[in-house]
Amino acid sequence: MAELSVTLEQGPVRLEPLAEQHLEPLRAACAEDQDIWDIYPVSMLDENFDKAIEAFHDTTNWVRFAVIKGETGTVVGMTNFINPDPFGVVEIGGTYIAPSVRGSGFNDIMKKLMIDHAFENGFTRIEFRVDTRNKRSMAAVLKLGAMHEGTLRKNRITWTGYVRDTAIFGLLKEDWGP
Repeated sequence: MAELSVTLEQGPVRLEPLAEQHLEPLRAACAEDQDIWDIYPVSMLDENFDKAIEAFHDTTNWVRFAVIKGETGTVVGMTNFINPDPFGVVEIGGTYIAPSVRGSGFNDIMKKLMIDHAFENGFTRIEFRVDTRNKRSMAAVLKLGAMHEGTLRKNRITWTGYVRDTAIFGLLKEDWGP
């Protein structure tokens, strides 16, 4: 996992391994969209932020990144490599970006950096798992070239108590070539 935990940068996007100095700016970025957290598995608002960060630190199979707007150095979100395995599969997920960078191509650059980095480090398959209510994220994953491979029905209870369906998308190394 150490090979995945490096700073990645292109244009306005910089991904830095998540560290203590990122936490308060991340808290502020997460608070910029109060409504979106209803479709996330966990809340990153108010007192839930500290609980979620603590749970992330207890999870050993995640490589966490602070998402930074390069020109300003402002933390605008987070993203992760999840459960990289010895068989060449890694998930990209747990992503949040602030409204100020949505719709600007920022997410596209961020995901391409992560995808390129994973494939350069020997991974052959990247997965994305998205709550089916999150139409924007599903469209973004499809735009990257990932294929919808199925939906897990009622497989996760979110922090609100909602039992969600999870769409699974896969991107193979041989299919990647943006």
